[in-house]
Amino acid sequence: MLQFRTIKYNKKNNEIIVLDQTRLPEKEVYIKLRTVKDVYKAIKSLTVRGAPLIGVTAAYGVVIAAYKGGVKKIIKAANFVKSARPTAVNLAWAIERMKKKVAFIKSTFKIPHSSSFIKRGSRGIIYEGLLKEAQKIEREDKEACLKIGKFGVKLIPDNAKIMVHCNAGALATSGIGTALGILYTAKKMGKRFIVYSCETRPLFQGARLTTWELTKNGIETYTICDNMAAPYMPDMNLALVGADRIASNGDTANKIGTRGLAIIANHYNIPFYVAAPISSFDLNINSGHEIPIEIRCGDELRKFHKKIIVAKKAKICNPAFDVTPAELITAIVTEKGIIKPPFNKNIKKILQ
Repeated sequence: MLQFRTIKYNKKNNEIIVLDQTRLPEKEVYIKLRTVKDVYKAIKSLTVRGAPLIGVTAAYGVVIAAYKGGVKKIIKAANFVKSARPTAVNLAWAIERMKKKVAFIKSTFKIPHSSSFIKRGSRGIIYEGLLKEAQKIEREDKEACLKIGKFGVKLIPDNAKIMVHCNAGALATSGIGTALGILYTAKKMGKRFIVYSCETRPLFQGARLTTWELTKNGIETYTICDNMAAPYMPDMNLALVGADRIASNGDTANKIGTRGLAIIANHYNIPFYVAAPISSFDLNINSGHEIPIEIRCGDELRKFHKKIIVAKKAKICNPAFDVTPAELITAIVTEKGIIKPPFNKNIKKILQ
């Protein structure tokens, strides 16, 4: 169904091939990430974005480090990639999983921490082990997307009007997407619906990315400015978004503007759904107050097409995410099923 692929690891050249999402929708360009610094930069610059896809890319970044590095170098590289962005928990989750795999291989084969795998002939052991783990993370992501679609499609009535925000589609994962994966599943089942995509300032992920992939896959899509959500919301059947981190009580961090959308949806009694894999849950935190919010460069607001649109003396506030309180969320769709309130009880129950 999908007409593009977001990520591919090329073992022959030890490189990651990714779709450069900063060039969309103007150009469909694929670039090669050959070093750990390339991976860090791609995540930091939003060349690669979307919580699940960031996790998959980071895992392959550790594989790149393992191709010629010993344990010490691999761990250093992993921690470096982990520092690229703070909010999406999938990044830290994938890196910690890869580090655990390093520790397991190191212990199993009794490899010294400072060893060089080239000199000791152990490169193949660590590299192949990490490659299999990264491939497993990618495979699990694809499977999770399909299952989220299978569960979430039950929430889509025929002839529905659906509002979405940012991009939680195939561009944000290695599979069919989370929130938009539900829509692809609905289309495959023959359901009819129309999507209204908020533009998602300041980087226009909704306008640039969501409309690109939905129309590319034959789904009728309208774009609206973020400040048009309130007058359009009464006509919607539901609002559907993704997530970058979900606290144990159901508070959800997602692209800035999500909380406002949830408030509007609740005002008009419109169901507000979140779709995310279990890797986006952070059970180590009790509420959204503990979620770190990334503050991005002011130039994202200050400039538009390289032209300054803000007074020079004006200061800039540019948080990349906000937190939607659990009480504004109707349900959370995961690959293990649909979680309904009370989230503080049902999240732990379904994730066990």
